[in-house]
Amino acid sequence: MEPNLWVPPEYSVKSKPSLTQVSHPTNCTDEFVSNDFVRLAKWCPDGSVALAQCESGKLRMLDLFVYFLLACLIQCLCKHRPPELLHHTLSDWFTPPTKLWFPQAAPVLDFAWYPNATSRDPASFCFVTSVRECPVKLLDASDGRLRASYKIVDHRERQVAPHSLAFNPLASKLYCGFEDAIEVFDVHVPGEGTRLRTTPSKKSRDGLKGIISTLAFSPDISSGLYAAGSLNPSSSTSSNIAIFSESTGEVPVMFVGDDHQDGFGIRSSCTQVMFNPFRPYLLYACFRRHDTIYCWDLRGDLGSPIQTFSRSGEANVKRNVIETNQKMHFDVDLGGNWLAIGDEHGDVSMFDLSSPDADNVEEVVLPPRRDISPTLKYHAHDDTIGSVAFHPLRALLLSASGSRHFESTLASTSDSSENEESDVEGNEDVVDSELVQQERQLGVKKRRAKLQPAVVDNSVKLWDFGENSSTALPQ
Repeated sequence: MEPNLWVPPEYSVKSKPSLTQVSHPTNCTDEFVSNDFVRLAKWCPDGSVALAQCESGKLRMLDLFVYFLLACLIQCLCKHRPPELLHHTLSDWFTPPTKLWFPQAAPVLDFAWYPNATSRDPASFCFVTSVRECPVKLLDASDGRLRASYKIVDHRERQVAPHSLAFNPLASKLYCGFEDAIEVFDVHVPGEGTRLRTTPSKKSRDGLKGIISTLAFSPDISSGLYAAGSLNPSSSTSSNIAIFSESTGEVPVMFVGDDHQDGFGIRSSCTQVMFNPFRPYLLYACFRRHDTIYCWDLRGDLGSPIQTFSRSGEANVKRNVIETNQKMHFDVDLGGNWLAIGDEHGDVSMFDLSSPDADNVEEVVLPPRRDISPTLKYHAHDDTIGSVAFHPLRALLLSASGSRHFESTLASTSDSSENEESDVEGNEDVVDSELVQQERQLGVKKRRAKLQPAVVDNSVKLWDFGENSSTALPQ
């Protein structure tokens, strides 16, 4: 009898996926801030829970327990099991954490799950987080207690918080990216680490300069390669994405760029790099205020992307400039077949990565490169989607929305009905200006309220791409 082999989940993109759960995690506490929203969400490697980074400087376990409860209930009913076994079926696969909120002393810059984390093993159920002006913390995911800390100190003996965190595939080393350097820690030895300079000096033009904003390791353990991206836009002769090796240290193995641009690199800040989980020689990267995601094949020409993915579906990337500076993270499913990313209009785009010639670098003819349009694009939120994440075991996609809107921005998108009250508001402005003049004449100093941003949609949604979804919510 042949053993049951695990296969990646299959995603049905023929139509809009079914919505299984809607959550507003920022409303679930008495410490709610009206302008709070989720910036980044990541699944635990075993898919039991998801951790979210909030604008208010807190980390939160997303309350997606209802979906897993319904899924286990349906599994018991389909297999004709008695209802008494529901508790055992749920507890065998999923153990809810005892604490949902993890407040931090300062804004959170990044976080990363331990690669072998699972809720069924308390020893491995943990994650690292980077908090401004604090050491890197290794926190227990069940109750938030501090397990270990890894400190980065600059030449003025100040604590430096890295902007990017990544574990190597063996989960023995922790890599932390900050300005002009990468700090490497032994996970089992808290304290100080080894510093890898990405550039020889401040004045030097060589190497990878600027804040290392993103790190990603290749799934191929034998290669030992990892990619690093910088917030400094590429110069005309260099790139802001470099490939390093664990064996060679701080000397970059290669740079990737685009010869079709004005120079070798892409003139924008790199916000995320990621390797294909199934084809580790494919590297994806996205950039700030840039509509296009680039894909390079490390076996071929690193100066020409083999694929570009445009969210607007247009090949002319120079016209497709995103208005917001907010980071919008993409994700690739574990089978390496689908890429998902949100945009500033609340739409999610799904790109097919399983092209028949994707594995054959010899068949790539340059130029031109292949410009790929979304296979599926659907409206998911009413605000900017800052993060999407594929479930590692099921055909699920997690999306989180929210951004900062000030009064001037909201006024520009208001309905025409508000324009009818413009005369009344104009009279109020005249009265306010007269009061300001009187206060100045009398020498009265009145502290004015600081303009606070507002959030249009700060929800987290769970989408089911399975063909036979039985946990869908009415839309």
